[in-house]
Amino acid sequence: MLPQRSNVLFCRSLSITIAFGAVVMFLLFSACSGRHKDMGAAITERDSLPVMDTKGVMTLISDSGVTRYRINTEEWLVFDRKNPPYWAFEKGVYLEKFDSVFNVDASIKSDTAYYYEKQKLWKLMSNVHIQNLKGEKFDTDLLYWDQNKHTIYSDRFIRIEQPDRIITGRGFDSNEQMTVYTIRKPEGIFYVDDDATTPADSVQTDSMPKDSIKP
Repeated sequence: MLPQRSNVLFCRSLSITIAFGAVVMFLLFSACSGRHKDMGAAITERDSLPVMDTKGVMTLISDSGVTRYRINTEEWLVFDRKNPPYWAFEKGVYLEKFDSVFNVDASIKSDTAYYYEKQKLWKLMSNVHIQNLKGEKFDTDLLYWDQNKHTIYSDRFIRIEQPDRIITGRGFDSNEQMTVYTIRKPEGIFYVDDDATTPADSVQTDSMPKDSIKP
């Protein structure tokens, strides 16, 4: 009778051992799963962080091996893992554009700017101010600069200050030098000398055909 009792005790001990092992494996698996989720969250957080954060920047930017632009900004952030990737200038930016002999043919500044590198597209926001080589001044709250199409455009209110008059309107298309442009919906001309106002439909500028612009 003693051997049979020993066999029973042995079987019970084996069952307890197997059950205990199963519990341990379950706990270990749960712990590993938890750690895996934590690692995933860390990767997601990295995606939202800039790969570069530079303060007090003044740098030259080349295009096809030729220096074309100068950038001054208080802070330059680069987000390389965003879709699409972009540069952020959220504390203001000042840009100068050079011609082929390094003369400044246009300057641009704004409170906030984003540059989408793959698309070569600038988005300038809030107190956007531009001055061209002729001394004309352009003010708006939103402006896009498409470097692939060599166009600058906006669908917002714009104010253009020329030596003898001020032109206002809504919507704007221009070349990169801001010398050939069209106001989509002109609102009026205000002459500096006699403060006379010309009806909006008589606005005339050095303009290119609207069909040639593809904002």
